[in-house]
Amino acid sequence: MTHKQRITVVRGDGIGPGIMDASLQILEAGGAQFEVETVEMGEKVFLRGNTSGIEDDAWESLKRTGVLYKAPITTPQGGGYKSINVTLRKTLGLYANVRPTRSYHPFVRTKHPKVDLVIVRENEEDLYAGIEHRQTSEVYQTLKLITRPGSERIVRYAFEYARRNNRKKVTCFTKDNIMKMTDGLFHKVFDEIALEYPEIDTEHMIIDIGAARAATRPEQFDVIVMPNLYGDVVSDITAELTGSVGLAGSANVGEKVSMFEAIHGSAPDIAGLGIANPSGLLMAGVMMLVHMGQTEAAERVHNAWLLTIEDGIHTKDIFQLENSTTLVNTEKFVRAVIERLGDFPKKLAPVSYAHGVTLPKAQPANIVPLGAHQKELVGVDLFLDWQTIEGRNPDILGEELQKVASGDLELVMITNRGQKVWPHGHPDTFCTDHWRCRFQSKGEGSLPGKAIAHEAIVQLLKNVSEAGFDFIKIENLYRFDGQPGFSLGQGQ
Repeated sequence: MTHKQRITVVRGDGIGPGIMDASLQILEAGGAQFEVETVEMGEKVFLRGNTSGIEDDAWESLKRTGVLYKAPITTPQGGGYKSINVTLRKTLGLYANVRPTRSYHPFVRTKHPKVDLVIVRENEEDLYAGIEHRQTSEVYQTLKLITRPGSERIVRYAFEYARRNNRKKVTCFTKDNIMKMTDGLFHKVFDEIALEYPEIDTEHMIIDIGAARAATRPEQFDVIVMPNLYGDVVSDITAELTGSVGLAGSANVGEKVSMFEAIHGSAPDIAGLGIANPSGLLMAGVMMLVHMGQTEAAERVHNAWLLTIEDGIHTKDIFQLENSTTLVNTEKFVRAVIERLGDFPKKLAPVSYAHGVTLPKAQPANIVPLGAHQKELVGVDLFLDWQTIEGRNPDILGEELQKVASGDLELVMITNRGQKVWPHGHPDTFCTDHWRCRFQSKGEGSLPGKAIAHEAIVQLLKNVSEAGFDFIKIENLYRFDGQPGFSLGQGQ
């Protein structure tokens, strides 16, 4: 008897239970060999007072199985509830989000009949770190965190995916013309790793034109790798333009645990009506079977599903008189797919997983060794909440701050929302109550001089506090291997 691998299943909220039952029924009929451990996550857990939405038995199950098959869940409205997906991805190290997008023309209506691309999205970093603060009456901030190990892992994963699946090109989207250090690092790592895959074509696009091209000329892409936020947005765009987000599944791959889910939400407005399309979750299930090495069952289910779509047997979300033959509910759609197991589509290209696993195994991060770079403290960006009864005059602020500068540090710049306003600011620049004040060791022009000790910054903060200023944040300025580890700022 074939050994059955255990998987953790979350039936979800809204339409989740219905489409999970439907997907499991099809997968098992197709020959999938697994045993289900059902756990709860989502709305009911939240409302029981667990702010993570995940209880201890779910974590224990994931340790045992290493595979999570998850239906959509609902996060209650209001503050205090964290995204379960973000929690799972970051806690379990599910760093690679793989989202295939394919057109099913002419059977599912689309203006882009030749799309066959894959989004590989970094899953743990970027703005999804969720580190946010209110700093003044007017200004809020969120921190964008990009790391070299995280960038290396996701970029290498994208190239490995392309190589294993005979993909010809990998494209990178960033905004490194503006975010020169964070997105700049991602782009730099992309260029470095691309050299190891000479058989694969590469290109880089700024995210705005890249997203526009993905929305209007998706046929020109093959594999696209992106930081977290861009990947989230662009993957939904590409899924929608090829027919429906309801047809797309995704894999979230980590070293020890991987998660498989549809990319759509829990759709509470149609919950319990029995009309939801299970296709996105089913396609995630196919990816799960491939990941588990059950490629024959994955191929059988996927081709039966393609033939069902080709035969025009469609649920309400994709039903069109010109493309569809039969409008069905969830139950009848399941029955149609099961009836076609063992058959192949005649017009849509059939899939084959016979040549092995198409999802690369996750790799450990390459940690930068301790002491690998010479690091020198050369200054500090001091953020103030400041205004006077007379208004917000940066020249007044600059004059007052020059009086409190310590012996090792001098005030070289004040910015407001990133725009330099002192010295020689423009009088028409709008200023909020949030000021970045840069103090550096005395050097030449915009570049700092000698390295300083932390005590110099402590003394500066003491002086600033005693002068009555409200400092709300500091960012130390460092040189790494002789090069500034900070942006120089507008106008410098």
